[in-house]
Amino acid sequence: MIRDAERWPGADGKTARPRGRLRADLIYLGWRQILAEPDPGPPPAAPAQPELDEVSLDWVAAQRREHRRLARPARLTGAAAGAMAVATGVAWLAGLLTGALALPMTVVAAGIAGNCARQLRRGERTLAAGLRAEELRVAGFREVQQREHAARMAEHARERREWQQRAAAFQRQPHWYPVTLPVTTHRVDVAGGTLAGWSALLTMMAAPRLAAGGDVTVVDLTEGGVAADLLAVARRAGIDPLVWVLPADLPRLDLGASLRPDLLADVLARTVSAASAAGSSPTASDGGAGHADAANDAALLSRILNALGDSSAPPTMAQLAAALRALGQIGRPADHLHSAELTPEQLASLGNLAGRGAEQLVVQRAWALEARLRVLEPLATDPAGVPASRLKVAWLDRRAAAVANSVLGTYLAVALTAVLRQAPPGIRWQQTLCLLGAERLSADVLDRLCDAAEIAGAGLVLAYRSIPAHVRERLGRGDAAVGFMRLGNAEDARVAAEQIGTEHRFVVSQLTDTVGLSMTDTAGVSYTSSIGTSDSVSESAAVSLTASRSRGRGRSKHGTFAPFADFTGSASSDASSSAAISDSSSITEGISTGTAWGRSTSRAAGASDSLAVGAQRSRESLVEPYELQQLPASALLLCYPAPGGRQVVLADANPAIMTLPTATLASPPDR
Repeated sequence: MIRDAERWPGADGKTARPRGRLRADLIYLGWRQILAEPDPGPPPAAPAQPELDEVSLDWVAAQRREHRRLARPARLTGAAAGAMAVATGVAWLAGLLTGALALPMTVVAAGIAGNCARQLRRGERTLAAGLRAEELRVAGFREVQQREHAARMAEHARERREWQQRAAAFQRQPHWYPVTLPVTTHRVDVAGGTLAGWSALLTMMAAPRLAAGGDVTVVDLTEGGVAADLLAVARRAGIDPLVWVLPADLPRLDLGASLRPDLLADVLARTVSAASAAGSSPTASDGGAGHADAANDAALLSRILNALGDSSAPPTMAQLAAALRALGQIGRPADHLHSAELTPEQLASLGNLAGRGAEQLVVQRAWALEARLRVLEPLATDPAGVPASRLKVAWLDRRAAAVANSVLGTYLAVALTAVLRQAPPGIRWQQTLCLLGAERLSADVLDRLCDAAEIAGAGLVLAYRSIPAHVRERLGRGDAAVGFMRLGNAEDARVAAEQIGTEHRFVVSQLTDTVGLSMTDTAGVSYTSSIGTSDSVSESAAVSLTASRSRGRGRSKHGTFAPFADFTGSASSDASSSAAISDSSSITEGISTGTAWGRSTSRAAGASDSLAVGAQRSRESLVEPYELQQLPASALLLCYPAPGGRQVVLADANPAIMTLPTATLASPPDR
């Protein structure tokens, strides 16, 4: 099944049509930057304006000085001859000289003065001719320089046009390709990361699954409200999600309530055992709960449930808690006799459970079990009126008691495992289960959950904030893909580097770095429950959801938390009928408008385009602990099995990258 990704909203509020299609047979984990066309770099620089040659004024001055030096004898001689001619003439007129003497002397002096004047005029013409010749020679050089500059300008214009063509091709080409896994991958393990990074990754993975017509169930044990952005995306897409904020919404949670008494007893016994082993140490007051035998507890709980049950209605958790208080002699006897949960016949049946000599043992175990299970007392007391939905989210309220949250988190995982074990195999990843904060669960709970999800065909995503010993042994077990996000702890970073292999290199793009640093942490969101608010669905979304429920896979009419129990082989017909759901344009439209990443991405892209040096757009790093501690918040270092061996790819889990004009849903060119 392939769905069109019609429109994705951009950072400016407008919609952009991406290239490619969302595929239901792929798991979308993030984006990878691949450049088929090389970066053209900065535009070619224009040639500098040449400094044209001119006649040197110093050379002209030197020529004139040389001319004056050479003409000085003729000038002095001419001046002396002229003065003598004037003097003889004046003496002749004054009668000092006779005419016979004065006339020859005047003629000779005048002839010498005229000859000197001719020499001076010839020198001036020679100097002027030399200056004109120099000007013509320099003018020739200047013309050559101008022709060469014009040729360089023409070459620059050609290079500029070629650069513009390369830049346009570079801008038009897809830069961002999806990082995907086939649905044959049974599980995805995520280690490390921040709440903001997990919010981005959860939205990136869950939104395409919802767009493909699948169901997504999120169990958030981090107490940080990681799924808040995913809920906003789903509401904008016309999907009314079901949200349980525990323990406040336990009355509306029906998980495990429909199990057979023996299965429910097993679930509760393993919940008590796992919660005790994960978060508590045995004390005298709890009867050694930390070392309790789950089989003994399951047998005791099964007998209690059988004693409480009848043909008309199965026992509730409130009745079970009251029975444990009665067996453990917790409170006054009158309180048990006048209990609203237990009838006198049920109290009489409970009194016959323990034989002679076993009373003390039953009292101790009842105390320990009641101490752990009392938080589940409101479970499924008011499940009516809850609509069905393809997105279900259960998270723990950080304001609740720590012990209560530990029991609730363990119960959610164990009960989901029991429901998965009862479900027949279905279409791979048609049901997606995301468990956040899985490091808080024990190793046995994680193993059983992984096995049950693999057999049932449900996609499983396990996210760990840290890498303790029992998590380290299970990362990537089987054919699971492992993703590492920012690991602040040095020891966790060292373990991750050893598992990946320090010989790998990865490239962090400028966009990934900028977006990761500018993402908004969602840990401070307020907790609100959306159950019972189905009347807020718009008309178009309501029609689509009604059609989807009428052709569903036999879900409970009250919108059960885990749809796996009724997930049968006929799910293929429901998958094809999911076309009745609103087209994926609504899903994709909410991915960027519903998060702060779309606005951050747009600003980061503009800053990236302004860089002039291509090397500044990214940084290449080796897989080593320091680099894993410096990863951006939205970066995911993915290690997954491939035909040629395990591959290592750095992905950006920011879903708003789809709004970029250079993003595409097509397969990357290296595949």
